[in-house]
Amino acid sequence: MDYKQALKQIDEGRFEPVYVCYGSESYLIRQFIRRISDKMIEPEHRDFAVSKYDLTETSVQNVIADAETLPFMVPRKLITAGNAQFFTGSKDSGKVEHQLDRLTEYLQSPVDYTVLIFMVQADKLDERKKIVKLLKEKNVLVPCLPLTAEELQQWVRREAKREDVTLTDRAAEQLVLYTGGHLQTLAAEMEKIALNVGRGGTVTEELIEALVVRSTEQNVFILIEQVVQLRLDKAFALLEELLKQREEPIKIVMLMARQFRIMLQVKELSKQSYSHQQIAGQLGLHPYAVKVAEGQARAYDTEKLSRIISQLSDLDFKMKSGGIDKVLGLELFLLGLAV
Repeated sequence: MDYKQALKQIDEGRFEPVYVCYGSESYLIRQFIRRISDKMIEPEHRDFAVSKYDLTETSVQNVIADAETLPFMVPRKLITAGNAQFFTGSKDSGKVEHQLDRLTEYLQSPVDYTVLIFMVQADKLDERKKIVKLLKEKNVLVPCLPLTAEELQQWVRREAKREDVTLTDRAAEQLVLYTGGHLQTLAAEMEKIALNVGRGGTVTEELIEALVVRSTEQNVFILIEQVVQLRLDKAFALLEELLKQREEPIKIVMLMARQFRIMLQVKELSKQSYSHQQIAGQLGLHPYAVKVAEGQARAYDTEKLSRIISQLSDLDFKMKSGGIDKVLGLELFLLGLAV
């Protein structure tokens, strides 16, 4: 079942005895567990009703034994088991021996007083495995994957509504851009912004600019976006800010080269009709980063992108060999991009 469908069932008070939450968006996994816990267990019962296991340290058969044990002083209990790598195609390097036949037996006749949630940080499960096929038949696989650009915009608007603040479309886009589309960061920044403006307040682009904390990588990402949009004043202001923070110019060049390589790769894969999600999987990126890189790449043809990457390589060599002043080299490069 998809994530929204699973949440809808939980909100209606219907719980599957077993779930497998998989994917790289750990924020969604935590939210899923919190939703079940809030709906299923009274706050005063949680000390007795919730158990957590790490499957690199505990066998699945021991987890199931706990699931089958009657709850103590509470009507129902919730068990979470992380690092369930045996559902994937990756080699399990742990020292714990898991008897998956025991899990298969349990799935045929689970108890009605326990909800058992397995978690695995993987975007795909190995559907060749019998246990995964069985879980798919039971319809208890819950993907927790990075949201698309459109889904991120919807998520931000929902959070703004929940916090009772007004967020314009442009401010929402800027917030997603500045956080790289990562939900954990987005949630933290949204909470901070909402506290700043108060209920009923309006979130402006200037406020996001002032409040949202950005990594060096994200600043370089935004700097290139400003150059692509021919907003050179903002690009140079951002470069000056990075230099004031004592960021090493060679590191900035390295990050620029990485982003232009991504733009070239995205451009090539888009020509082959790959979707944003497929490209993200191929390159190990967030789908939102792919969307922005695709937009940035439209400003350049393949030959120009290859030439820019070569220029950055030459600039890197000159900086390291003392052939050019590092800051001057960066400024000249940015000016060249706008020509």
